Amino acid sequence: MLRENFDFSLSLLLFFVFTVSSVAALVMAAFVREDAYRAADKQTKPFWLIILGIAVLVNLLIPMLFLSLIGLVATIVFFVDVRPAVKQVSGGGGRRGGSSSDGPYGPYNGGR
Repeated sequence: MLRENFDFSLSLLLFFVFTVSSVAALVMAAFVREDAYRAADKQTKPFWLIILGIAVLVNLLIPMLFLSLIGLVATIVFFVDVRPAVKQVSGGGGRRGGSSSDGPYGPYNGGR
């Protein structure tokens, strides 16, 4: 009895994690400009919106582990490969603009 409850709870947790990650990837993909995908030499924005949208729908409507794992692979590819590339192309590489010599209060010129 306890084992069955644990198995059910684990699978429910997995589907929840898969769904949340797919929704997060879909939202992030929607907010990136179309030209950033082309500049990063990745698939187009509609392609990723469709793939990630299908992953979300499969997780919500057809909670089968095999199909959810396929959606998880697409989500992981987006997070690991596509998102960093389009973020770098669109200027979101961790800094908020400026040059490498900028300090917390503006440009650092070496005391000149």
